Amino acid sequence: MSSFAIYLIGIIIVIGGLAYIAVLAHVPNQWIVGGVVVLLGLGILGAVTKTRRKDPPE
Repeated sequence: MSSFAIYLIGIIIVIGGLAYIAVLAHVPNQWIVGGVVVLLGLGILGAVTKTRRKDPPE
């Protein structure tokens, strides 16, 4: 499994846990969905940044 996939799986687990806590705290659903979308976007951005291969020097 690639580093990118492992990173994304970890991010999805963290987001799921945070969403569950928000549900238990009675946060309105639209805020939970908005937060999940933003965190997922940041997670993908972070995964691409962390696992991107450097361009070889010319």
